Amino acid sequence: MTALSRRRFLTISAACAALPTMARAAPVARWRGIALGAPASLQLVGLSDAQAAPIIAALEAELDRLENIFSLYRPDSQLSRLNRDGTLPTPAPELLQVLTQSAALHDATGGAFDPTVQPLWMALATGAPDAEVERSRALVGWQGVSVSAEAIRLPHPGRAALTLNGIAQGAVTDRIAALLRAQGLTDVLVDMGEIAAIGTRVDGSDWRVGLAGPAGVTRRIELRDRAVATSAPDATQLAGRHGHILGPQGQPVRHRAVSVSAPDAALADGLSTALCLLPADRIAPVLQRFPEARLEMLI
Repeated sequence: MTALSRRRFLTISAACAALPTMARAAPVARWRGIALGAPASLQLVGLSDAQAAPIIAALEAELDRLENIFSLYRPDSQLSRLNRDGTLPTPAPELLQVLTQSAALHDATGGAFDPTVQPLWMALATGAPDAEVERSRALVGWQGVSVSAEAIRLPHPGRAALTLNGIAQGAVTDRIAALLRAQGLTDVLVDMGEIAAIGTRVDGSDWRVGLAGPAGVTRRIELRDRAVATSAPDATQLAGRHGHILGPQGQPVRHRAVSVSAPDAALADGLSTALCLLPADRIAPVLQRFPEARLEMLI
């Protein structure tokens, strides 16, 4: 798993059709801003700037709220406070949901998906001495994390830490897609590195999505009411030696790119991350635990 929110291409790009039919000269409202610490854009087809203004305001507020839960860069986010203090009382429902899904992925992958790799990730990213790397490795272990609606607790307060960026980007994608849908936009494509496709394109056809490997777009798929995520471990190197996706022992990745589709982007994100760490013969048994998920690309 990765410690940085910039693991993937972090722009939001949503194309929405609010009407059943639409002329070629339909208005287009556009927004540019920042999401998860990176430039972001939103395109709303069929809405004027005035019609789009309340939707854009709601989008900005929701992104800010979600960053205050999941960001590793905001010192007062819920995740940052948990990592600093070792405990977080009354966690947000969104955080509990992501941790519950993380636990399911950890179990299904035999521990390959482990959000407690953050100390090891940081040690490797900063080129720490071998002794410090080994001390950090000893802090990794999902089994020591306690999760409940009352509080989340980490073992070794002040030293153990979580990263959720192998799944949180998908969760944020799902939340933004749900927000746009709640605003009455029935046909939406949200791209935050993880992609959620709701409804259809303006012409009624499924959304078309390219899956990119190290050499560029390798495959194209069609999506309707479904999400897809791609993990490419070598997209970022730690100290020039390690791929940025780590298992609990810092084991090397097995694949250069993995794409998974699922009913929601959080599951697709978590599975694409975890499957990078598994040999090919272990992928099918993991996917059997999530029958609605599908392997779309393996390189």
